[in-house]
Amino acid sequence: MRPLRLDNCGLYGASSARAFEKALDAYGRAKAEKKRAETKHDAVSAGMDLVHAVQQMKERMAMEEEEEQRFYVDDSITPPNRFGERLSARVGYQWRPSIAAPWLCGDITIFHDVDMRPDYTLPPPKRKPSAARQAQERQDALYREWEHLKSLALYSVRDFFKDGGNGADIPKVFQAKPDTYTRGLNNFSAKFWL
Repeated sequence: MRPLRLDNCGLYGASSARAFEKALDAYGRAKAEKKRAETKHDAVSAGMDLVHAVQQMKERMAMEEEEEQRFYVDDSITPPNRFGERLSARVGYQWRPSIAAPWLCGDITIFHDVDMRPDYTLPPPKRKPSAARQAQERQDALYREWEHLKSLALYSVRDFFKDGGNGADIPKVFQAKPDTYTRGLNNFSAKFWL
């Protein structure tokens, strides 16, 4: 099985391949008839799981190849050098209405105004951090929020095209809608078509 390189088939495929090899090894070491029957059942079950994992990976590859014929979302978004409370993520994309049509380009910039009010549900620190430390913690928090916004923007554009959306309908700018309870981003914040 090693020449098949199933360890390169994603996390699920690799773990299924390891489980199958382990079950085969246990079956090969079993001596007693009862133990051989148990380990044979485990090996067959692990083999079926591996077959399912490979089939799932093949289906996903076919779906991704079909999607690559219709659209491409550029995921190389570089973060700014310094973050402010107004964050933005610009996502570039290419699409075509049919495989015979020429590629069209576009982009969307999604903005998010971060609410940096302190969280009073957390206990206060024992010592007040220095100004430099506070500034660094603020930049770290803004970076994490920007990473979340970037991911949501990429998934949003990808999901729009997967659902059959037309790239001409994507707005140039969109203000993310924060969660009313947490004041932060949630899975629906960047869905510009809702």
